[in-house]
Amino acid sequence: MTHTATEGADAEALRSRIAAELERTRARTALLTEVVDDADLMRQHSPLMSPLVWDLAHVGNQEELWLVRDVGGREPVRCDIDDLYDAFKQPRRDRPALPLLPPTEARAYLATVRDKVFDLLDRVAFDNRPLVADGFAFGMIVQHEQQHDETMLATHQLRSGPAVLQAPPPPEPTVRPAGEVLVPAGPFVMGTDTDPWALDNERPAHRVELPAYFIDAAPVTNGAYAEFIADGGYDDPRWWTEQGWRHRQEAELSAPLHWRRDGSGWAYRRFGHWSAVRDDEPVVHVCFHEAQAYATWAGKRLPTEAEWEKAARWDPATGRSRRYPWGDEEPTSAHANLGQRHLWPAPVGAYPAGASPLGVHQLIGDVWEWTSTSFRGHPGFVAFPYREYSEVFFGEDHQVLRGGSFGTDRAACRGTFRNWDYPIRRQIFSGFRCARDADLEQDHR
Repeated sequence: MTHTATEGADAEALRSRIAAELERTRARTALLTEVVDDADLMRQHSPLMSPLVWDLAHVGNQEELWLVRDVGGREPVRCDIDDLYDAFKQPRRDRPALPLLPPTEARAYLATVRDKVFDLLDRVAFDNRPLVADGFAFGMIVQHEQQHDETMLATHQLRSGPAVLQAPPPPEPTVRPAGEVLVPAGPFVMGTDTDPWALDNERPAHRVELPAYFIDAAPVTNGAYAEFIADGGYDDPRWWTEQGWRHRQEAELSAPLHWRRDGSGWAYRRFGHWSAVRDDEPVVHVCFHEAQAYATWAGKRLPTEAEWEKAARWDPATGRSRRYPWGDEEPTSAHANLGQRHLWPAPVGAYPAGASPLGVHQLIGDVWEWTSTSFRGHPGFVAFPYREYSEVFFGEDHQVLRGGSFGTDRAACRGTFRNWDYPIRRQIFSGFRCARDADLEQDHR
């Protein structure tokens, strides 16, 4: 990718944008860590998650490593804590036993690092070096912190005790998308060469040829998923892969995480509140194996990652790939349920302005969507600026998720953005939609 220097008024506009994104992101981090007391911050709420105070200091440490030291060439602030906050050296389950910075010290550390970053931002030249061109390293740090904010939000969902987070409910549906959408056969451009803050696994742009397929017009809903449960879906190995059935038995899965029986229906716990499961909301907190079993039961399958991205980005009128389903402009509250604006997925049909040209709804926000694709680099992938962001996760162990959730920030979500996780994970805000080959004539639910 060729980089050109950003100078003059353009450089000042970029500085202002970066400063605003850094401050907006830090405000979210503060919200997530100031609504609980110090003991709660230090506690591990699940072996799958870090104590919130680890995430807090970790985002500061990454900011110090990449911006203060690498971009700025400045003296380290706290090189003595680098190993403590190295995610590869410290497994999540072991982090509570580490000599972590207590909350007051962690906040002071973040403030010191941020002061140095703002000083650096006033002086940095956005030249053609890949790390600083278009403010890339700053954008990477914004996205990193927002990703940890979503992780901390998932930790809040797992914590016990009274509710501490508040947000208004998402909007009500204005349309009723149902059934499937036909995506015609042909090529489209997957990935990007032009999005300035796109991460290495989103690059490079490349042409992909796909046969025609159908994809669900909306994510699978709670109501549809409850039919799978009622039909004995969790008890019938016909719908599960061998690996999925083994996990279903070992983990004793019988419904999405956080659901419980409530009379003749279901209730689930959201950030400390129990409420009735609403049929028209996208199902959330299901693992890849559950999604795959449902799809098989329904006579369908999970979409490939390429199928998901074509449905989300391809414009049939021009043949070009958009940045988002609705176009190239940044998401607004009319387009998608993003950024912790609400604390659960919006009912299907709540965001008609965010639909793709083909009429596929809620591809961005609400729930991360499992795909059938294992995580690998695009053809021509080059690790940048470090292998540990993407490349070390490539292989059969991780499944790709796409689209973002209600807890994903707009800075860390695009039509090209790729997430990945183990197929057994469901503490994340994960759901799915189904697809099927267009040449299969079959009855399906």
